[in-house]
Order: sequence, then C-alpha cells, then structure tokens
Amino acid sequence: GSDDIIAGNVSKHIVLPAGYCGQPKKGHLIFDACFESGNLGRVDHVTEFEYDLFIRPDTCNPRFRVWFNFTVENVKESQ
Repeated sequence: GSDDIIAGNVSKHIVLPAGYCGQPKKGHLIFDACFESGNLGRVDHVTEFEYDLFIRPDTCNPRFRVWFNFTVENVKESQ
C-alpha cells in the first residue's frame, strides 16, 4: 500500500505494462532518482499515460513530502 516504507531511490527503473514480455519499446518510461536530492522511491504503471509515483520523505523531516526530483527517459512523441 501507499503507507509502505520506501527505503531507496529508483535507479534507471523501466516501467512495463503488466504482462508485457520482451525488450522495452519507445514509450516504456525509464525513471531515475539515483542522484543527490533524488527522492522517487517507487513507480507503478496504471495505463499508457498514467503512473503512480511514490515520493520518499525528506531525510530530515519524514512527515512531509513537499518536493520531488527525478528524471524520465524513453518517452515517445505525444506521450
């Protein structure tokens, strides 16, 4: 659930649709937060254009999640 503890950042995490087998294609997004100030802990695929993103809490203030910092690669036109 969304209350799970997220320990680390995603690192070049390719998000594939459920049941998809094979090499990632253009449009299968690659999320990365493995850098200083990155804070994306988990990504769930919902639809082609929708993802649930779980942001890690701030190290010094775990009650709040008021900022986000991550990259997204492998997008296709009009995605």
